[in-house]
Amino acid sequence: MSDPIKTVCPYCGVGCGLEVVPTVKGDKITGISKVRGDRSHPSSQGMVCVKGATVAESIGKDRLLHPMLRESLDEPFRRVTWEEAIDRLVTEIQKVRFTWGADAICMYGSGQFVTEDYYVAQKLMKGALGTNNFDANSRLCMSSAVMGYLQSLGSDGPPCCYDDLELTDCAFLIGTNTAECHPIVFNRLRKHHKQNPHVKLIVVDPRCTPTAEVADLHLAIKPGTDIDLLNGIAYLLLEWNYFDADFIEECTNGFAEFVEVVRHYPPERVVDRCGISVEDLKKAAQYWGESYRVLSLWSMGINQSSEGTAKARSLINLHLMTGQIGRAGAGPFSLTGQPNAMGGREAGGLSHLLPGYRSVRNPQHREEIEHFWNFPAGRIQAERGRTAWEMIEGLESGDVKLLWIAATNPAVSLPDLERAKKALKRSPFTVYQEAYYPTETAVFAHLLLPATQWSEKTGVMTNSERRVSLCPAFQSADGEAKEDWAIFAEVGRRLGFVEQFSFNSSAEVFAEFVKLTHNRPCDMSGLSHDRLREQGPTQWPYPVGETKRSPASSQRLYTNLQFATPDHRARFGAVHSKGLAEPHDPAYPFVLTTGRVYGHWHTLTRTGRTEKIQQLHPEPFLEIHPRDAKELGIIEGNLVEVRSRRGSAKLAAKVTRSISPGTVFMPMHWGALWADDAEVNALMHSAACPDSLQPELKACAVQVIPLTAVATARSEQFDRAIAAPAAIS
Repeated sequence: MSDPIKTVCPYCGVGCGLEVVPTVKGDKITGISKVRGDRSHPSSQGMVCVKGATVAESIGKDRLLHPMLRESLDEPFRRVTWEEAIDRLVTEIQKVRFTWGADAICMYGSGQFVTEDYYVAQKLMKGALGTNNFDANSRLCMSSAVMGYLQSLGSDGPPCCYDDLELTDCAFLIGTNTAECHPIVFNRLRKHHKQNPHVKLIVVDPRCTPTAEVADLHLAIKPGTDIDLLNGIAYLLLEWNYFDADFIEECTNGFAEFVEVVRHYPPERVVDRCGISVEDLKKAAQYWGESYRVLSLWSMGINQSSEGTAKARSLINLHLMTGQIGRAGAGPFSLTGQPNAMGGREAGGLSHLLPGYRSVRNPQHREEIEHFWNFPAGRIQAERGRTAWEMIEGLESGDVKLLWIAATNPAVSLPDLERAKKALKRSPFTVYQEAYYPTETAVFAHLLLPATQWSEKTGVMTNSERRVSLCPAFQSADGEAKEDWAIFAEVGRRLGFVEQFSFNSSAEVFAEFVKLTHNRPCDMSGLSHDRLREQGPTQWPYPVGETKRSPASSQRLYTNLQFATPDHRARFGAVHSKGLAEPHDPAYPFVLTTGRVYGHWHTLTRTGRTEKIQQLHPEPFLEIHPRDAKELGIIEGNLVEVRSRRGSAKLAAKVTRSISPGTVFMPMHWGALWADDAEVNALMHSAACPDSLQPELKACAVQVIPLTAVATARSEQFDRAIAAPAAIS
């Protein structure tokens, strides 16, 4: 046994602090005896959910241990050396670069990266290779929140902090099942709610989730009617004079245009479209209007929509019209899905971004980065690169010749999944950089590169409240696995950019990155690995030179009511509701909505290999209301087939009043390795928000057909893959 090691959970964006108690033999850590919550971590205060508590169980299971290569997808992989693997990768990059141009090269990364991974990847793709074709699975997660903040407040970055959970008078949760998806955030809020009877909790969700079950008011709106609801609340707040005229006059623009839109959302229209009562609509507006501190929380139910940016802005509008921003206990607070999606945004980890909350479309921003990186003027392209889905379209058209995927599993998580898989099969050369094997995406790879994971790499992650934490390596890498940033840097050096990629440690990478945040909204120029190790998790902004300031100075953004726009005014967004991109119709009479379950994470790459969680959630299911089930002749546990215009899935029915009539629900986790015919994204379409380009992964039209067979828990393909992993094809 040894002293506990402080680190951060690698699952959701709450960023909970963990203490890992290692087992030691001699001077070497040989295992992990216990994982517990870190009571000193200000975000989680010692709490931990089942995923964090069991994270050590999956570390050594089904690891990708060595580089592996094959010439075609029909062949088995063969083990190769790192030298051979990197040589082949560089050769393929150069062939594509000089034959078809850098735009034919794409990288798809992950919110599982540490910030150092993200940063070196940007330098390699956008700097060395001169293509902005880097996107991340954050495009599927948080890009609508990013764009909503940018358009309304002038910059990305949640303005609130977790302490606001214990200071608010009214918490308005929309598009988030916080109790299951961000449980430690919900634990803090729920404790405050229970201890203070005056505090109101409003939950907007078509399902009566564990979050909604404890709400003072649950608004079970029809999927796709979020903007109708929010504009309807605004209508009543205006009618009842619950608005802050001074704040609106002095601190905002666009109010008149907003009012013109809102007048089209009287209560009678809103309740008809949303499927709620007038009384509940009025109660929601009353709770908001009478509260001094209103905190809103949202996640995928808002972001994963063809109206994602408009929904986020409609929510922010309510804060602007009532002055509910820049004060303790109040503000619009997006809950990040992944552990370091925030760090990715800071490091420029989407196809339209550059490090330090810069934009590829801004010539000054491009010039600053080119100069700092010592690349020629004009190297960074002026237009955004391909998004995740546009990479798929590029494979279909033949314009993408090399696809590099790292730390994510798009063969489960992309929309219109069968179409995506067909495109992945067409890729001339796919590199897959991953810690685990097998995964569904490995089936489509030509070159597999083994990457370290959580316990084996040192790096920084930023959580939803802008708190930066150092995650130290405390175990040796399994097999020949290397850190993601180190793989990117080695490729950069082999391409001839030795000076730009002469990093010897992740600390050196972070030290370079934070210089690019100086005087930017996400200023971390005063941070380093050593400082984070010494003082613990720290919120930004944290500019260089501020070593003795009060932590309160960075707790919240916009406390001076000066926003990050050119005129320092926030902007109202005047937006009408358009509804779902694919509403139900007689042929497909149900709306399918999706989400997580408490114990599982994303596509099961970790949690599927954790026995306790598998026992907790052994198989996928379809929630259906008793009325709908009766009409279809479905009883609890029956196997049903769910069909959309793109694909189908077969899974067990869960008959429950927790789902609204006309709506059905499937969890998003199970891919082809873990259950037969249960991929929810095989049903989903690729329509996306025009501003954020985030796909509408939350809803599509389906039909439900009862079957007579019995559902099976785990797929035969998984068992075959485990038995002969080197031959998976």
